[in-house]
Amino acid sequence: MKIKDKVFLITGAANGIGRALTIQIIKNGGKVVVTDIDKKGIEKTISLASADSSKTLGIVLDVTNKKEIESLPEKVISNFGQIDCIINNAGIIQPFVPIEELEESKTEQLMNINFYGTYHLTRVFLPYLKKREVANITNICSMGGFIPFPGQSVYGASKAAVKLMTEALYVELLDTNVEVTLIFPGAVRTEIMKNSGLKVIAKNSDMENKSITAENAAQQIVQAIVKGRFKVMVGKDAKMLNFLYRLAPTWASKLIAKQMKVMSN
Repeated sequence: MKIKDKVFLITGAANGIGRALTIQIIKNGGKVVVTDIDKKGIEKTISLASADSSKTLGIVLDVTNKKEIESLPEKVISNFGQIDCIINNAGIIQPFVPIEELEESKTEQLMNINFYGTYHLTRVFLPYLKKREVANITNICSMGGFIPFPGQSVYGASKAAVKLMTEALYVELLDTNVEVTLIFPGAVRTEIMKNSGLKVIAKNSDMENKSITAENAAQQIVQAIVKGRFKVMVGKDAKMLNFLYRLAPTWASKLIAKQMKVMSN
């Protein structure tokens, strides 16, 4: 799908990958509905993306609020006249604790944002996307959606739910005009840890040094949409872990557990 003159809706666009995607899409001639729960972050993203107000529309959105989601299509269509792609990017991670120490309220929040937000946005916009000559649904998953990380059990479960739902959606839409793209980012330098209420990874740490920038990740995601690709691993670590987990799942799981233990010491 070409980017030029297409209308994109991006959740979690106040910073990180969502902001970088907005800038990248505007740069390539598209228009963006910038959504997030953070109003100031939305305004900052829009100011960085374009001086042309006709290219962007900022909407404060809580992806856990079904009423807000259900009112979105009308707002987007009334402003731009169309919607061509939704990118479900909003997400949080959990505190790095064993499952028995994770509060139930945090478990519900993880599922409501990471899975149900993606699910409801997809359901609400799908009828409008089917009306376009070509359209796209892009869901941002995680390495945690296909390989277990200690201390991230429910986060991983929420992303695994996104993974399988998106894979099924891809099959369901094979005979339609709607393409489906599933993204598995590796370590990306974003504010997800801070926004999730966690300590930020220290500068010059091993994980920091191996991670890629949000801008780099956004470029790869946009290219995946343009080329109509289904599954895309973003970053060398995501590609490597995907290979290892498919080859030897038990060994790869133990390797991850060992590496996480080293990082926590």
